Amino acid sequence: MIIRKQDVLCLAGAALFACAPLVLNAYWTDVLNNIGLYAILALSLNIILGQCGLFQMGHAAFFAVGAYTSAILNTMFDIPLLWTMPLAGILAGLFGLIVARPIIHLRGDYLLIVTIGIVEIIRIALINDVGGLTGGANGIFGIDRPMLFGLKIKRPYQFFYLIWGFCAATIFLFHRLENSRFGRALNYIKDDDVAAEGSGIDISRYKLIAFVIGAFWAGMVGTIFAGKMKIISPESFSFWESVLLFTIVILGGMGSIRGVLLGAFLIIGLPELFRDFASARMLVFGAAMIAMMIFRTQGLLPPLPRKYNVARFFSNAEGEQ
Repeated sequence: MIIRKQDVLCLAGAALFACAPLVLNAYWTDVLNNIGLYAILALSLNIILGQCGLFQMGHAAFFAVGAYTSAILNTMFDIPLLWTMPLAGILAGLFGLIVARPIIHLRGDYLLIVTIGIVEIIRIALINDVGGLTGGANGIFGIDRPMLFGLKIKRPYQFFYLIWGFCAATIFLFHRLENSRFGRALNYIKDDDVAAEGSGIDISRYKLIAFVIGAFWAGMVGTIFAGKMKIISPESFSFWESVLLFTIVILGGMGSIRGVLLGAFLIIGLPELFRDFASARMLVFGAAMIAMMIFRTQGLLPPLPRKYNVARFFSNAEGEQ
């Protein structure tokens, strides 16, 4: 097995990052926790937006479905919070399938507008206390903390390892997905869906699967969010949350996992560093986004070009002959 220099540097960086709660106070550890949550959510959106090229700005709706599913099951049926995570993901994925099925043929701005409507419909439904389950505008209180191997996770440093451990698993799985046949098909669809369809790819099916995977993962993140906050309300899943996730993916580089991580640190972390300049934060943020759209349209860390070992292919073909 060949050990690359990049792999060693990544492992060393991950080890140093894992020590962050030992040197940071509770406030900055919690900031890192928020960055981790948004990073996982943005990675789930990256499957839809970055790899498949679907302009989806309603991702907070799937996040909300997962969070409310876990909150209802925990508070009403006393089911341990982390046990509800798979069901939260399944229901969010099922919801994604239902809403995506009739609109998956739309492209560009048309799909974007429809998904904006979806997140607003969900928020209004939650406010109106559908079925008497969501608690209306007040939301749901008294959600239990997550339990893992008999340990109740309640302190910021404990959530740090839970969230970033889940983030590491997400990165690993999505990296494998990106380099699979399915991931390559999504990239072909993003680059030219007409050519992809002409090559035999069922673009509607692949788009639908990408939508469901992204929704499923966002729903599971909702479980962790509910346990971290202990209270959820419709305002936690507003259109602004979808805008932040969309911006993270675009800023970091569509389809780039490392770009999404950088985007999460910049969009969620930098405002905390400049909290003393709160009145000017949005001005600086807007100016930076305009500059990005003009000078760096591909994002800060765009996906690296795929490399194929053609020489090995031809050597294998000659060996078979």
